[in-house]
Amino acid sequence: MFSPNQRRVALAGLLVCAGAAVAAFQLQKPIAVRAAKLTETVPVRVFGLGTVEARVVSKVGFEVGAAIVELNADHGDLVKKGQVLARLNATQQRAKVARANAALQSAEVAVKKAEANLFKARAIMAQRLEVNRRKQELVSRQVNSTQTGEEAQRDVDVAVADVRVAESDIEVSKALLADAQSQLAYETAVLEQHTLLAPFDALVVDRQKELGSVIKAGDPIYTLLEQGSVWALAYIDESRAGAIRVGQPVEVRLRSLPGQVFQAKVVRIGIESDRVSEERRVYVKCERCPDSFHLGEQAEVLITVDTLKAARFLPEALVSGFDGSKGTIWTVEAGRLQRRKVQLGYRTEDARIELREALPPGVVAVTYAAGDLKEGSRAVVREDAK
Repeated sequence: MFSPNQRRVALAGLLVCAGAAVAAFQLQKPIAVRAAKLTETVPVRVFGLGTVEARVVSKVGFEVGAAIVELNADHGDLVKKGQVLARLNATQQRAKVARANAALQSAEVAVKKAEANLFKARAIMAQRLEVNRRKQELVSRQVNSTQTGEEAQRDVDVAVADVRVAESDIEVSKALLADAQSQLAYETAVLEQHTLLAPFDALVVDRQKELGSVIKAGDPIYTLLEQGSVWALAYIDESRAGAIRVGQPVEVRLRSLPGQVFQAKVVRIGIESDRVSEERRVYVKCERCPDSFHLGEQAEVLITVDTLKAARFLPEALVSGFDGSKGTIWTVEAGRLQRRKVQLGYRTEDARIELREALPPGVVAVTYAAGDLKEGSRAVVREDAK
């Protein structure tokens, strides 16, 4: 008879043997796996999430302040370049323009008066020169006294000085005329600033003010979106953005229209990436945009960066140590599971990685396993592995 301790030892031994037998059986049981197949004409696409934006969105307003007396556009209106959008009360400014115009007319008359004075001064100077010439001849023949000759010369000097004063008066009058012209141009420009014109063909996104509002210079009146400048701004993970180029085809889906796909192209790649999210900004423009759009709406983009004639792809979950060009995959070699470091390529939007390296004969890459993957375990390649 066995003692209780001996029976416990014997039972423990039996359990260990049974566990070892089960483990050996499991180790010998082959795991069903699927192998990577060669797929032809594979588009390589990069996924990005972003929003609908516009390249040109401007908040426009007046350069001067006054009360709004006219508004000619509202939310959703299409306006043409140069169209009058709004006007301010310009009564005071029109009076300033009238005053500047009167000052200009006065300056023009002053110039004409100065020119007439110069003409008169020159005529007097010519007459006194002639008188002085005759009197100096008489003095030289001692017909007239020396004093008479000196007085005649003095009259000539005074006449010359008067001409010079008249010439200076003309220059002053012309300067005043130029100042009056500039003042009129300034007041006219300020008057024109009381009218707000559309700077480009645009869609009115919003109107911030109403009739009668007294505004300050620079207050926004309208938010305008330039027609044809709508695009989508997508944020792409830097690790997937390296192959993106301007001109590549894009598929865009809007959150409000999930059943529609809009064809687009990459038109700009941001130079500066987001330092926090480590994403690159990519702008895409639709070839045919939807009739209605909403700025800030969520948009999904798929950028086709390449099309492979034939390639094999592996699930990212079965790849470890991927550094952008190489990684370790599971393979079946001589009927057993092995780990192999290989050259890898593109990553797709559905979490697959291109197997770029050709494997030796008899070696297949695993894309699915019906059980836990353990190096050295037996494996059998089956297309219906589940």
